[in-house]
Amino acid sequence: MSNLAIAFPEKTIAERTSISKRFYRNFIDSFIETIKLFSASKRFVEKRSTSNFELFDELARKGYSVNIMAGHQFNWELGNLLYAMHLKVPFVGIYMPITNKVLDRVFINLRKRYGTILISAKDFKSKAHKILNQQHCFGLAADQNPGNPSNSYWMDFFGKPVPWVTGPSKGAVKNNAAVVFVAMKKIKRGYYHFAPTLLAERASEHTPQELTKLYKDVLEKTIRENPDNYLWSHRRWKWIWKEEYGIKY
Repeated sequence: MSNLAIAFPEKTIAERTSISKRFYRNFIDSFIETIKLFSASKRFVEKRSTSNFELFDELARKGYSVNIMAGHQFNWELGNLLYAMHLKVPFVGIYMPITNKVLDRVFINLRKRYGTILISAKDFKSKAHKILNQQHCFGLAADQNPGNPSNSYWMDFFGKPVPWVTGPSKGAVKNNAAVVFVAMKKIKRGYYHFAPTLLAERASEHTPQELTKLYKDVLEKTIRENPDNYLWSHRRWKWIWKEEYGIKY
C-alpha cells in the first residue's frame, strides 16, 4: 500500500486497496502457475502464452544481438520458457541468486528446462565472454534495485527518484545490441501475452542514460495500463537520493 500511495497519489484509498487486492490474487496465481511449470509441456506453455517473434527474427537476420529489458510483471517465469522455445539465437537469462541454495537450485532447473542459458549477475563479468562472442539474446529484469545506489542512474519513477542499475544499458551500448522492452500482459487467469517494443536497433547510437530512460518510461506506461500485474511487494523506492550521488537524469 505504501508503494501504491507513491505511484498513484491521485487515486483514492479505496482505489489503491482494490489494486492491492487484485495484485495479491495475481501474485498467488503466479506462484501456483510457477509450480505447474516444473512439469508443464511445451504444448502447455504455448497454449497459455503468446508473443510476437517477428521483431526478434528480423533483428536476428540483421545480425544483432538483443537485450530484452523487462520488468517484474507476471508471469515472467512463463515468459522465460516461451522465449527459450522460440528465439532463433541462444536465450540467456541474467538472474540474482536466491539466498537459500536449495531453492536457488530448484529455480535454476526450472528456468533451464527449455534451453535458457543462466548466468548469475554475480558471475556475469567472468562468464559473459563465452556468450558475447556469438549472437545471443539477454533477458534482463532491469528494474532490480542496485546494490550500490551511488553507482546508479537516478531517475524519477512515478514522480519519485529511484536508482537504476547501469549494466543493461552500458552492456547494450558497448556491444551495439538492439534493445527491446517486453510488456507482460495477463489476458485472464493462467493466460498471458508478452508484447515486445523496440527501444533501439543500434544501442551505440544512444548513451546508457538515454536507453535507461527509454526503458523506464515504457515500463511506467505499461504498469499504469495494468497496475495490478506489477510486483508491488518489491521495494522499488528502497533508496533515498542524496546530493552526493550526483546527477538526477
